[in-house]
Amino acid sequence: PVLAGLVARGEAIGIPAGDVDRFLRDWYPGLRQAVPVISADGSMELPEVVPPRLAVEVRYPGDATVCLSWSVRYGPDRVFALDTAPGPGRDAAAEQQLVEALPGPVGGLPELWTAERRLAATVELTGTEAMDLTTEVLPALHADPDVDVTVVGTPTAYRHTTSAPQISFTARDSRESDWFDLGVSVTMDGQHVPFATLFQALAAGRTRLVLLSGTYFSLQRPEFEQLRLLIEEARALQDVPGDGVKVSRFQAGLWEQLLGLGVVEEQSERWTREVRGLIDAEHAEPPPLPAGLTAELRPYQREGYGWLSFLWDHRLGGVLADDMGLGKTLQTLALLCRAHEAGELDDAPVLVVAPTSVVSTWAREAARFAPGMRVVTVAETERKRGTRLAREVTGAHVVVTSYALFRIDSEAWAGLPWRGLVLDEAQFVKNHQARTYQCARQLRAPVKFALTGTPLENSVMDLWALMSIVAPGLFPDPERFTEFYRVPIERDGDAEKLAVLRRRIRPLMLRRTKELVAAELPPKQEQVLEVVLNPRHEKLYQTHLQRERSKVLGLVEDMSKNRMTIFRSLTLLRQLSLDPALVDPAYADVRSSKADAFLEQLREVVAEGHRVLVFSQFTRFLGSIRDRLTAEGVDWVYLDGRTRDRDARIEEFRTGTAPVFLISLKAGGFGLTLTEADYVFVLDPWWNPASEAQAVDRAHRIGQDKTVIVYRLVAAGTIEEKVMELKARKQALFSRVVGDGALASGALTADDVRGLFS
Repeated sequence: PVLAGLVARGEAIGIPAGDVDRFLRDWYPGLRQAVPVISADGSMELPEVVPPRLAVEVRYPGDATVCLSWSVRYGPDRVFALDTAPGPGRDAAAEQQLVEALPGPVGGLPELWTAERRLAATVELTGTEAMDLTTEVLPALHADPDVDVTVVGTPTAYRHTTSAPQISFTARDSRESDWFDLGVSVTMDGQHVPFATLFQALAAGRTRLVLLSGTYFSLQRPEFEQLRLLIEEARALQDVPGDGVKVSRFQAGLWEQLLGLGVVEEQSERWTREVRGLIDAEHAEPPPLPAGLTAELRPYQREGYGWLSFLWDHRLGGVLADDMGLGKTLQTLALLCRAHEAGELDDAPVLVVAPTSVVSTWAREAARFAPGMRVVTVAETERKRGTRLAREVTGAHVVVTSYALFRIDSEAWAGLPWRGLVLDEAQFVKNHQARTYQCARQLRAPVKFALTGTPLENSVMDLWALMSIVAPGLFPDPERFTEFYRVPIERDGDAEKLAVLRRRIRPLMLRRTKELVAAELPPKQEQVLEVVLNPRHEKLYQTHLQRERSKVLGLVEDMSKNRMTIFRSLTLLRQLSLDPALVDPAYADVRSSKADAFLEQLREVVAEGHRVLVFSQFTRFLGSIRDRLTAEGVDWVYLDGRTRDRDARIEEFRTGTAPVFLISLKAGGFGLTLTEADYVFVLDPWWNPASEAQAVDRAHRIGQDKTVIVYRLVAAGTIEEKVMELKARKQALFSRVVGDGALASGALTADDVRGLFS
């Protein structure tokens, strides 16, 4: 606008002689770009305008870095930094054309450009970026006639090596007692590779790494990828703050994989003693059996005793997860007897916590197989007993109590010294938010063991709960465990994370199945008997089904809020599948198709001289079966959660002649050995296969010498069929986790409920 005004007015501007050079340098080029400029009288020779050129200075300070500085030159006297705003005498369009015309390698190196995709005026590069600039960008710039290149210093001489990396580890004692500081050393072609640099490059997904010497190598090697995954896991799983890498003494599985990548240069004596040996503990030669043990151990039980002994000796906990019926109690008693004979229980006893129904079994088995130990059972609270707990357990080598009493008198239990803690049927502490779990975790004891045939029942979080008690430090807090393991495995079906989880728990969990170790156990035959409902029974079921389906499908979107209502509907339909009278006494005249089918099968079995266990979750249905057996003259023994003289009822069946033992699933799930029976009837299915398996294994366990026949009665066309389908789906994941058909079933989701009503 200023120039246009001058032209329109025809005004002249005088330039003093002293400013002519400045005018020609700063203003004349811009003026000539706008309008033709001539000397009207020929008295002045006007210079040609010098076009801009890009110039770059590349400096090598000698520390494997490269520094670049870009500028624009209008002849030797007019030099502008590239990032300065164009002013008088500069041709912004021509400068931009020069930048756009730079050779391809310049555009291919992102570090040379700003976020706005402008060429950065100055930049400092290291590592692979410095190498790429030296070997690819710089030659291309030299070849470009429109770029002036100045190199200061000597460029780094880069050399590619394909030699295999040498990886070594050190494990040193940490200030935290359960942790070790892990050192990682990598050497390539005889040159040390800084671990921090290597790990950052691996974590960033880089494909190459350059050393200070100029030697570079590919990171796309199996060894480096495995190292990245393992170090990431170690860092993700440590609850100990800090930038270093730490490994818990319980993470033998992680250490075993690290060993596969390299050699151990240095390890603390404690690491060698506690962790390195844990890898081989499962196959270690078991110590001699204690002299005071009055039982013969089978070979696999000797192995389990040896495994427990190793953990005990090294103050490590673990989970003995043998199939039900393989003698977990006996293996543990052998360990405790050994500790007693070594004088290790003289100053403090071992606490055994078990379901109420199993407490007497522990006392009985201890008296039978380890009579030299003083075993005290605590069956009442301090308040009811009227005496202090410390007085009750004085002089004991082993103290046995129930989960309920352990929870109620938790402060009293926590106030006493303990040599160890044994959690029998440890699925009772699987809920990490429950009070019982907190009591078990907070109790101070140098060694803690969990005994359970079902290490998973609802989710891999069950494993977290068990391991956080017996092996604190193996896994991180629940939130990080959920992010690292649970979500990838349960939601995404991540096979790699599943494999990692199995490797992590393997050294600290010993599980043997009957099929694997007890070949002498007679076979078990299982059969599903389909029960067709009679017309009246079927009509009642369908009527209620339609009503409950409409109600539940309207509530299922908010499972957490409506869970109790939904479960009431499910329970009602399950009861209707058994006997309409369970839902409404007004239906008492409608015959139970399930009861009729069961009695038809039972008559033949009893007539052949067999003895039978009958399980149901519904005690009222068991009561109606009991009444019908009485009417038919069939003797029976009955046990449910309200039975006071439980041991007497068990002994009555074992030593008596009654052919039928009616047992509620809840009351008979633990602590029963009933090998006198060889037939098992499960009258109503449930989606947790562990419950049914525990029932069946009351008969199919060590000591049984007859084939066990299992009948599961399922009402056709009812929710029971859907339950069977759901159970099969739920079991698949957990079988993969433990790897041998572990019995478990996930908690019900909204999709599960929809499936039950489909």
